[in-house]
Amino acid sequence: MPPTHPFFDHPGPLAMAHRGFSTDGLENSMTAVAAAVDLGYRYVETDVRATLDGVAVAFHDATLDRVTDGTGAVAEQPWSRVHRALIGGREPIPTVEELLGTWPDLRLNLDVKSDPAVGPLARAIERTRSHQRVCVASFSDARRRAVLRRLTAPVATSAGLHTVAMFRAASALRLTPVLRAGLRRIDCLQVPERFRFIDVATAAVVADAHAAGLQVHVWTVNEASRMNALLDLGVDGIVTDRADILRDVLTARGAWF
Repeated sequence: MPPTHPFFDHPGPLAMAHRGFSTDGLENSMTAVAAAVDLGYRYVETDVRATLDGVAVAFHDATLDRVTDGTGAVAEQPWSRVHRALIGGREPIPTVEELLGTWPDLRLNLDVKSDPAVGPLARAIERTRSHQRVCVASFSDARRRAVLRRLTAPVATSAGLHTVAMFRAASALRLTPVLRAGLRRIDCLQVPERFRFIDVATAAVVADAHAAGLQVHVWTVNEASRMNALLDLGVDGIVTDRADILRDVLTARGAWF
């Protein structure tokens, strides 16, 4: 049985714009998210960290240095200082509440990047009453569960690395009972196509996930040929930096809605 959470209420494969859509380095900015929305995207993937004073921000890195004109760790600076750091020297870092409030129909896949972000993210979801249009994800299963414990209503969730690895191994070894272990309150497996020398998004994994009532979303896929191959495999969603290419692929397949 497929996931029934409203987050997944979409007639075709989920197209997710990875950190919005920007070809000039403005990832996770309001401009990047607006560009994805302008392309027709209903789903955007973003990252969550927290400032020293507990503001949940849409930002990937632990430090400001790579993508902004600021420096230092996000978690060691108050929002008043982080807000002054500009992505690409041009765009302010948005808060999670700002994203949720600006586009009230947009669905956000939220990757919780650090333990300090757990409480601030939960508070942002609660304050905006966005439970039906977010998916809480994290490489850490413990971190994801910590967010869920703080919420007053269910949200969609994706498995962490440990659960994905367990599921991949059980699928390969045909250990059917193990496939359902540890899957409570998980709606999807969000996985790379390949991890080191191991294929993760395989036909067996997709079939076993579907049998367990889970969707499979693959990240981060930027070539049309790989998008088509994965869609032929039956994956339920693709996360991409090239939102324009994925839209064209889905349009050609009659699956852009």
